[in-house]
Amino acid sequence: MEPRLSFSNAELLQRVETIALEAGRLVMEVYATEFAVDSKEDASPVTLADQRAEALIVDALHALAPDIPIVAEELAAAGCVPDIGNRFWLVDPLDGTREFIKRNGEFTVNVALIENGHPVLGIVCAPALGTVYAGAAAGPAYMRSSAGTEVLRCRTVPAEGLTVVASASHGDVAALDAFLAGRRVAARRAIGSSLKLCLLAAGAADLYPRFGRTMEWDIAAGHAVLVAAGGSVTDLAGAPLRYGKPGFENPAFVARGLAAC
Repeated sequence: MEPRLSFSNAELLQRVETIALEAGRLVMEVYATEFAVDSKEDASPVTLADQRAEALIVDALHALAPDIPIVAEELAAAGCVPDIGNRFWLVDPLDGTREFIKRNGEFTVNVALIENGHPVLGIVCAPALGTVYAGAAAGPAYMRSSAGTEVLRCRTVPAEGLTVVASASHGDVAALDAFLAGRRVAARRAIGSSLKLCLLAAGAADLYPRFGRTMEWDIAAGHAVLVAAGGSVTDLAGAPLRYGKPGFENPAFVARGLAAC
């Protein structure tokens, strides 16, 4: 029997947003210190912020929905991966650790709920920017900041061409150039973490092709926000990107706003 939820989508989204904001506060506490940087077995960096934020999120999600399995980046790196069914959480407590280390503000806390292979709810908290992006399957997506709450909607591509976003730390320039050949491109932006997906949801960009390695927890929350705003994420063959894959590793993918080719 699949684990059950006793909350509406709106209530669950609000509760998860609160959890992500609390984790973001922990991240910023570490950000304000001369923190150490360690390396995991795959040579990717990890900090105390990753570890503290993940512990908070995992404990809070267990309290919120005790029967739903949680796949979290740092626990997975340590070999702690639960058995999952059709419903589970994906957690990246600090997406963009390299950006965190560079202190450029382009890092996020990501929490997503997966059902039947699809991200149906996602929160992306960018604590250094004071911004939270949220979305659930029924929509709409929204962004909260000090300026208030704004409903997000993908835009149609402007006549001058696509705004393309790409990774700030993991770019494959040759593959990106080949993919964009023949397309009208007005601008390219390099930005860290799942903020790329949120820019599409906010109508500030149109296309995010990704050819380098990503894990499911890197993008699931942003994927949920983007879909709620009217966009999509597919593999290179055009099939919807799915979650719960063996090893939780993604293939190359393309995230799109409205009518982005």
